[in-house]
Amino acid sequence: MAVDSFRADDEHSPERPRPTGLLDVLSVAAVALDTSGRIVFWTPQAEDLFGYSAEDVLGQYAAQLLVRPEHLQAVVSLFSEVLQTGRGWAGAFPIRHKDGSSRLTEFRTMRLLNDVGEVYALGIAADHTLLQRVETDLALCERLINQSPIGLALLDPNLRYLLVNPALERIDGVPAEDHIGRRLREMLPFLDVGTIESCLRQVLATGLPLLDQYHVGLPPSDTEHEHAWSLSFYRLEDPGGRVLGAAASVVDVTERHHAAAEADRARRRLALIADASTRVGTSLEVEQTARELAEIATPVLADVVAVDVLDSALACRRVRRPDNGPELFRALALRAAHPTVALRAADPPGDLASYEGDRLVTLCVHTGRPVLVRHVGERDLSRIARNEEAGSYLARAGVHSYLAVPLIAHGEVLGALDLKRTRNPLPFDDDDVVLAGELAGRAAIAMDNARWFQSVRNTALTLQRSLLPDHSAHHTGLELASRYQPAQATSEVGGDWYDVIPLADDKTALVVGDVMGNGIDAAATMGRLRTATCAYADLDLAPDAVLQHLDRITCDLEHYIVTCLYAVFDPRTRRCTIANAGHMPPALARPGRAPELLDLPSGAPLGVGGVEFETATVELGAGALLVLYTDGLVETRQHPIDDRLNVLLGFLDQPGRPLEETCDLLLYGLRHPEDHDDVALLVARAL
Repeated sequence: MAVDSFRADDEHSPERPRPTGLLDVLSVAAVALDTSGRIVFWTPQAEDLFGYSAEDVLGQYAAQLLVRPEHLQAVVSLFSEVLQTGRGWAGAFPIRHKDGSSRLTEFRTMRLLNDVGEVYALGIAADHTLLQRVETDLALCERLINQSPIGLALLDPNLRYLLVNPALERIDGVPAEDHIGRRLREMLPFLDVGTIESCLRQVLATGLPLLDQYHVGLPPSDTEHEHAWSLSFYRLEDPGGRVLGAAASVVDVTERHHAAAEADRARRRLALIADASTRVGTSLEVEQTARELAEIATPVLADVVAVDVLDSALACRRVRRPDNGPELFRALALRAAHPTVALRAADPPGDLASYEGDRLVTLCVHTGRPVLVRHVGERDLSRIARNEEAGSYLARAGVHSYLAVPLIAHGEVLGALDLKRTRNPLPFDDDDVVLAGELAGRAAIAMDNARWFQSVRNTALTLQRSLLPDHSAHHTGLELASRYQPAQATSEVGGDWYDVIPLADDKTALVVGDVMGNGIDAAATMGRLRTATCAYADLDLAPDAVLQHLDRITCDLEHYIVTCLYAVFDPRTRRCTIANAGHMPPALARPGRAPELLDLPSGAPLGVGGVEFETATVELGAGALLVLYTDGLVETRQHPIDDRLNVLLGFLDQPGRPLEETCDLLLYGLRHPEDHDDVALLVARAL
């Protein structure tokens, strides 16, 4: 074989390509020797490794050129053995570089035969230090890949698996060999594969890694529990920049996911409790409190919420709880987070329903303990629903978890908070029981206060209404209409009253008064003063004298101040004599004239003592309208009293309007549903 046939002539060879593989990274050199030891083949890599060009070495004896004298005999012996036996040799020994230094070089030698039977020795060489570093890196990579707790996968540009490490094998529950050659979407159906593939294609196109992509799903190895993974994607390239594919790392962050989810649930629970402290119990009305409780529990705690109160508790009747007997519930609130047929299974608010002792809501109020059914079955529905039809509605709605929590205030069970989950896939757990109990406890205290307040209020209202007069339909020379409207549920019943008292000679006494204060005591005081007023009226005393006597009586009542307006109408003279004890001025409307407030000596309220009262006289011509009222009709916290009195006069612009219509117009025009005072109104028209 001619030497020139092995010559690697840099002048005439094409431009050296960029490194594209591991051999290029190692710069593996090839050298061929004939049987005499002369160099007959020399690659450009050999020039890089040893420093000699092909012109320097071709035809030269390799041992004399590259081997130091002290190593010459060993090299010749190895060379002869390879040529004679054909057995290759591998190892490292120092080679003399052109610059005179020694370079430890890794060799692989073997015998070659050409087509005419000539023998040559081929040596494959690489820098020993570089090779060791690459081997160390490869070993490290192999250990990292195989022993890493992080799942690793290599994919080709078509997103087919090339390699999967044991950690990823454990994560997705599929053997590593079953991954190879298969597409990503075939192996990860439990994740959002579309998003993952889109991210990988972006990385392949741009070369920019995407880190810590969060994904949640149910892996085949554990389909009962949700897992979470952090995925990162990188593009793989060879030294020449050719894209080989992509690498994906998968970190199981399920514990962190669950911890974050639990922390989020805890924050939402605290926020819900804080919200409940401001939104539940805003009024002294049991029904309103029940509605607020249902609203706050939906949908954070349950998809369907009902609040049912024992009828006996609502009526403030303490009864001994039976061990297993039925209970009579009144439905107060019902709310759903979304349209659902489960609402048709519940009792509409306001309805009464009897539940047998085997029903779970009855068990809840009997034991005073929560009743939790994590996973509702067909048999459970029969104990949750009131009847078979209601149970079928709950089944259709997809009720899969149930919780009933007692409403307990001051040791007394008032009713139950009934919770169901349909769309929320999670069953109720112990934390939900604690949260529901906290909400139910807060609401129960508010409901307990409201029911006792309503009981006292109803008692006072009943007492007050029983003390107000049922005046006869006919009084000489007068047409009369009256109204009493108690304060709303946010305040107690007051002591406002009116009276119409027939007197001798066809005269009529008209009285309006206001006991400052509220509740049963105020109503009782009002009753005593009304009785005393009737007694003094029978004595045919002048209005100022009547107020004088009432003042002395009021002084004997501790802590009470009373305003009062006492008027006597004489149909023969059409005159009305009036005395005022610190009360709002009456309004007078006459046909053809603008309505006005009567300018009367105001006097001091009853109960001040030692004050003289004066009597004024007003002409009431035919059709004249006299309006007597308590301050609750016109006083508000937002408007000046003069403005309100002008509004009152504006409603009296038509004195001929029917009296009942006038009363309604004044009440609905001047009163607000949230006003905090009761109203007594008496309207008289001279005939």
